[in-house]
Amino acid sequence: MGRTGEISRKTKETEIWIRLNLDGRGEAKLDYPIGFLTHMLTTFARHSLFDLEIRATGDLEVDQHHLVEDTGIVLGGCLTQALGEKRGIRRVGSCLFPMDETLARAAVDLSGRAFLVFRGELSAIPLVSGAASGIASFQTDTVEDFWEGFTQNAGITLHLDILRGRSDHHKIEALFKAAARALREACEIDPRAADLIPSTKGLLENPGSLNPRTLA
Repeated sequence: MGRTGEISRKTKETEIWIRLNLDGRGEAKLDYPIGFLTHMLTTFARHSLFDLEIRATGDLEVDQHHLVEDTGIVLGGCLTQALGEKRGIRRVGSCLFPMDETLARAAVDLSGRAFLVFRGELSAIPLVSGAASGIASFQTDTVEDFWEGFTQNAGITLHLDILRGRSDHHKIEALFKAAARALREACEIDPRAADLIPSTKGLLENPGSLNPRTLA
């Protein structure tokens, strides 16, 4: 059946349903209204080998912040559900991911302690849907909000750094790919310790706020 998490969350600003399978093939089925983040989430699924299904709507007439952050919140909650007591996992993972002129680094510990270090080196200038249109299509300053929501609700320590780069598109995409690869490694079952919880304490606690009905 695989290790899966599934959460529906509805607020006055967004409505999001996500299903995550950690033991998948990297398939993504997304009904998501922000094109660039759809691309990033598809990339995340492919490089993590997690199967990911999302249906989402939000108050985009305000801006993209609510929907992007809330997507991270729900996805983080799904990761916690899917991991359960975390028995047998490798727990930590890291990746250096090169993308043309950009080099991204991700390191993760599925510790139960939520902490994000984000050094994305982004310009905060929105990406546009096409050179001719000049229409803003993605607010790059919401990327940190996505990872903050994800980290807090997954209960993980995550460091994301751009070591060098020029293009905001490449920086964001390289960060998603690096994070996906690091999480794939951390979530994998270690055959040498498949019956053990990888902590001297004997447990890896999950954040107490992660009742699927009361995600913050």
